[in-house]
Amino acid sequence: MVTIAIATGFLSGGSSAGLIALISRATSNTTSSLTSIAWGFLGLVIVALVTSIVSQVMLIHLSQNAVLQLRMRLSRQILASELNHLELLGNPRLLATLTEDVQAVANAVYIIPFLCIDLAMVLGCLLYITWLSSLVFVIVVGLMVVGIGSCQWLLNRGEKLLALARDDQDLLFKHFRTITEGVKELKLNYQRRQVFLTNNLESTATRFRRHNVDGLTLFATTTSWGKLLFFFAIGFLLFALPKFIAISPQTLSGYILTFTYLMLPLDNIVNNLPQISKANVALQKIDSLGLFLASRSEISTVPPTFKSHWYSLQLKGVTHTYHTDKEDSSFVIGPINLTLYPQEIIFIVGGNGSGKSTLAKLITGLYIPENGEILLDRELISEQNREWYRQHFSVVFSDFYLFEELLGSENTGVEIQVQKYLKRLQLDHKVKVENGQLSTTALSQGQRKRLALLTAYLEDRPIYLFDEWAADQDPVFKEVFYTQLLPELREQGKTAIVISHDDRYFHLADRIVKLDYGKIEYENEYHLH
Repeated sequence: MVTIAIATGFLSGGSSAGLIALISRATSNTTSSLTSIAWGFLGLVIVALVTSIVSQVMLIHLSQNAVLQLRMRLSRQILASELNHLELLGNPRLLATLTEDVQAVANAVYIIPFLCIDLAMVLGCLLYITWLSSLVFVIVVGLMVVGIGSCQWLLNRGEKLLALARDDQDLLFKHFRTITEGVKELKLNYQRRQVFLTNNLESTATRFRRHNVDGLTLFATTTSWGKLLFFFAIGFLLFALPKFIAISPQTLSGYILTFTYLMLPLDNIVNNLPQISKANVALQKIDSLGLFLASRSEISTVPPTFKSHWYSLQLKGVTHTYHTDKEDSSFVIGPINLTLYPQEIIFIVGGNGSGKSTLAKLITGLYIPENGEILLDRELISEQNREWYRQHFSVVFSDFYLFEELLGSENTGVEIQVQKYLKRLQLDHKVKVENGQLSTTALSQGQRKRLALLTAYLEDRPIYLFDEWAADQDPVFKEVFYTQLLPELREQGKTAIVISHDDRYFHLADRIVKLDYGKIEYENEYHLH
């Protein structure tokens, strides 16, 4: 398809250039053969039109398919990459690549069909010039070499500036995220807001503008320089060349007509160079991100069904280093030795920064241990079966994401279950479910957490993990969670791991695991019930 599209594009451009030769012949022709020229003219017009449409339509389809594949490939790479690797990259960079970079490539890919046609027109006109005079062709090629060389030098400098602007854009996305997520805090503190706007946002936006302005100014200079060389070529043909060699007025008019016709496609090519340069910078960003993601990607296969019945989950000498944004600053959790059993309620407790959430990500297989082993029913969890292992957990994290659709819960009778759980979670008067879609998620944080718990219930996994789930609940529902919902899960054969600060409910646990600076300080005795 690419070959056909490019071939038809060049055929279209070549036909357009052929029209110039016919027009030139018609203007200098005094015989009665104008009829045959007219038929040739009509034929070339039809060929140019049809091939232009075919080329553009095919390349538009191909370009949009390429953009779709690029988006899907990046999305799959992000989802297949290790979690701590993604956390190091940060959301702003990922979002900037998925939106700005892919769009820059899409814009450039869209103009490729037109560039093919313009290039073919330029080549066709050069062939016609060659047919008229090989000497003029040599002069034109010499001017083009000078023009392309000087333009390329300007373009390279402009592209470097655009690359710097693209780096600034990552930082801008970070600041935009601060605006959207920290708007309440910024509104409440005038001093903080002014410092953020001036020192952070404005300085980055100004630097972004400067790099863009300087880069695009060089591109504009390239365009003007190209036009200057072009007019120099026309002036040379008109005023200088006739003094060196004998040229008939008909041949001279053919040159002028061809050069005038050349101006539009050349102008289009030069004007579209900034788009191509932006796309080149974007592709480099996409490529570096893709390589970065691929270096720490996980094996992604369709996992077999998880075990509904299990007898032990062991963490043996597990360690993990959590790197912070600051250089040489890291926090090591472990070595952790812990065994979990079915039908247990386990509380993981400890001060802020003791490593509770990191331990939760290790237990659920989101973080990969640097040392030690995780075994489910004595089966070692490795790269080959980690995807399957993760399917044993239903988790509500403290920074949970609430899906508006009940994705992955398309089994029959799900709406009856949902209605039952909504009533149980005291949300039936606020939320309805139709065709697997929640009617609203615009609720208080506590109610949103209850909806997240609802989706966890529907997953019906053997192990549940709740990270500070009760922190946003009112006292009445907090009581319901600890005294009713957790025991009910245990009665259903589930294991519940609860990260909590609510010491007044610690007596309800079968076991308490206390963390301090990434190590288990104590673990009380396991009681059979």
